[in-house]
Amino acid sequence: MNRNTSIRLTVLAVAIAAPAAADTIYTGANGYTLSADGAMTRFATLVVGDDGRVKAVMSAGAALPRGRRVALKGRTLLPGLIDAHGHVMSLGERALAVDLSATTSLAAAQAAVKAAPAGTGWIRGGGWNQERWNLGRFPTAAELDAVTGSRPAILRRIDGHAIWVNSAALRLAGVTAATPDPAGGRIERDAGGAPSGVLVDAAMKLVGEKVPDPTSAEADAALAKSLAIIASVGLTGVHDAGIDRETWDRYQRFARAGRLTTRVYAMAYGPDNRTAIAPAGPIGWQFDDRLAMMAMKLQADGALGSRGAWLRAPYEDQADTRGLPFHEEGKLRRMVADASAAGFQVAAHAIGDAANGAVLGAFAAVPDAQRAALRHRNEHAQIVSPDDLPRFARLNVIASIQPTHATSDKGMAEARVGEARLAGGYAWATLRASGARLAGGSDFPVEPPDPFYGLHAAVTRQSRDGQPPTGWRAAEALTLEQAFAAFTTGAAWAGHAETRVGTLEAGKWADFILVDRDPFAVPPADLWKVEVRETWLAGKRVYRRR
Repeated sequence: MNRNTSIRLTVLAVAIAAPAAADTIYTGANGYTLSADGAMTRFATLVVGDDGRVKAVMSAGAALPRGRRVALKGRTLLPGLIDAHGHVMSLGERALAVDLSATTSLAAAQAAVKAAPAGTGWIRGGGWNQERWNLGRFPTAAELDAVTGSRPAILRRIDGHAIWVNSAALRLAGVTAATPDPAGGRIERDAGGAPSGVLVDAAMKLVGEKVPDPTSAEADAALAKSLAIIASVGLTGVHDAGIDRETWDRYQRFARAGRLTTRVYAMAYGPDNRTAIAPAGPIGWQFDDRLAMMAMKLQADGALGSRGAWLRAPYEDQADTRGLPFHEEGKLRRMVADASAAGFQVAAHAIGDAANGAVLGAFAAVPDAQRAALRHRNEHAQIVSPDDLPRFARLNVIASIQPTHATSDKGMAEARVGEARLAGGYAWATLRASGARLAGGSDFPVEPPDPFYGLHAAVTRQSRDGQPPTGWRAAEALTLEQAFAAFTTGAAWAGHAETRVGTLEAGKWADFILVDRDPFAVPPADLWKVEVRETWLAGKRVYRRR
């Protein structure tokens, strides 16, 4: 527990009706939750009604109501955590395909690809990061050819903004030296101008559209796998940052069958998907608050790792590029205005300082009252001009941040943008102090989905190996209470769900987790080691560690 913040011992709901026999009384908890006014509160008893909602939390020594009792014997109980920015289908697909996220060299990646199940169809996967390989360049098609032979292969970069493909895939897609770079994309080329094997941002579509779509059974398996992973790390809610109609239909089908074991706040990817999913306007929380689609995701730029993030000045380590704006600024403003007029929250991906400025400008053009009601969001807010930081609070724009990005990106970010532009980089404490609301997430599967990794990164500004020892740009660290709020009340607010979830208060859903140690008592460096033992959604257990 941060010693600068007092914890209030209280009973959040003292006047409750006599519980029915079906109520469940969890006693002996080492419980924590935020209250309606944002104060951290300790409790020893959680009362859950047969409708899956919290009836009360009570301090030690309070008279217990009637009901079925479960003795927790001092175990730590927390509200279920919410990831405000992830990619649900991609998480499952990655887990079921070739996963390169743990590889630390090109040779290790080649070995993982070579070990893919035998067959004649496409080899798919992702998670590679040439920065972790210390390669100093992108990998090539020839290096992939060496382990794939004639089978076409497509492997998505860890950030999702580039693909590594082999020669067979380039041939099938008809990508040659004569193929021009598409708007918003780049074909990496060799000295002779031929495609070298990596396609960035919009250029990914050149090969991606040739890859057969997963079958319905494969997609169902990916969603089921993703939901299992999500529950295992203590997430009871996720904001899916960019879906299509097919994914929305799959979510509805899982929800009807009782298989949606997390609360999904979906964002349609772009205007076309928004119209296809919700032609009559936003779809509020349904299926007992397990599914909603009230937001549209827009892409303003790419990512730093592939030099697709849109910067105001050239990259420090490649002076011939400023990155890739996805849309001309006038078009960006029109898309934001149209979605706002239709009642949709807009969640805009912005990583570079030029992209962040353009997104804030587009939000500023929306009428004040409309913008405040819709709760527009800036997804990532990574490299922001210091002059733009105060605009988040002034414009009521949520900063949807992913703390593990900072600790993964730190060395690469310094090389890409230099010290001067990092003055407003990953500036969570400054944003919060200015009055901006923060929502915490991971951007899984770009980063691991474990929210305790995010809490650790937010508080220590260190990678999980303890580097750097004093934290990277440590002045921008959050306290544990502030980080905890970002992954609970902040994410709930960002998903228009603050009256439903985010805290364990009377009337809200009994979404909670049991963990193996008290995160408010362990050294900050050990926060990432917290393990989830059980995850409960609406009073029903959806995960138990074996």
